[in-house]
Amino acid sequence: MKRLPLAGRRIVVTRPKDQAEGLSALIREAGGDPLALPVIEIRDLADLTPFFSVADRLESFDCAIFVSRNAVRKALALLGERRGGRPWPAQLRVATVGSGSREELEARGFAAVISPSGQFDSEALLALPELTAVAGKRIAIFRGEGGRKFLGETLAGRGAVVEQAACYQRALPEAGGAQLAAAWEGGAVDAVLVSSGEGLANLLEMLGRQGRRLAGTAIFVPHARVADEAARQGLGRAIVAGPGDAEMTAALVAYFGGASYN
Repeated sequence: MKRLPLAGRRIVVTRPKDQAEGLSALIREAGGDPLALPVIEIRDLADLTPFFSVADRLESFDCAIFVSRNAVRKALALLGERRGGRPWPAQLRVATVGSGSREELEARGFAAVISPSGQFDSEALLALPELTAVAGKRIAIFRGEGGRKFLGETLAGRGAVVEQAACYQRALPEAGGAQLAAAWEGGAVDAVLVSSGEGLANLLEMLGRQGRRLAGTAIFVPHARVADEAARQGLGRAIVAGPGDAEMTAALVAYFGGASYN
């Protein structure tokens, strides 16, 4: 019987709770033992006034950008409640950064989603022709509270009128550090999957003194920017896998000795 490529490998998946199952399922299919230990908690915002201001004027915008899968889920749910069943404006184009958020939009009936291919980040999205000549265009960005400002600032610098519509907040899980520590205490951890620089910072904070264990553990990240941050934290070279579930699983399989997995 052929040995599955991730057999015997314990892999920590640090994505938010509602985003971990698809990746965990692929790891299990490849024989691995996924441990879902979120390092970011997605919470509702207490004050949605700025979001509702954008929602009430949705017809006045030319483009709506969703920066993440969370942004798609949270924003569309809130828009549905606020707009009372009014359809999506016909002229309002939709854009997003990652493959996961694009798939989420397409599953909800959005066609012709503006999205990069090959490289999934703000820089790649901004390089697309649809977002190059935007002078005078009104653009709404649906996102989490805080976070990177590069996308909005660049579009504003190109002459667009940009409004940020935060629809959720990210937080450090209140209970999780002990679970993370126990993952190492209960046996070897072969790999840790980290989705963002913020997730990496939270992971280190949650581990505390035990964060040194990461230096001897394979870390897989979606983007070179996160790998650079891992190096700055003294964690060695992180493996850049890509943002998608399939890409992350393929990188794990390649790293642990399997040329391919079908």
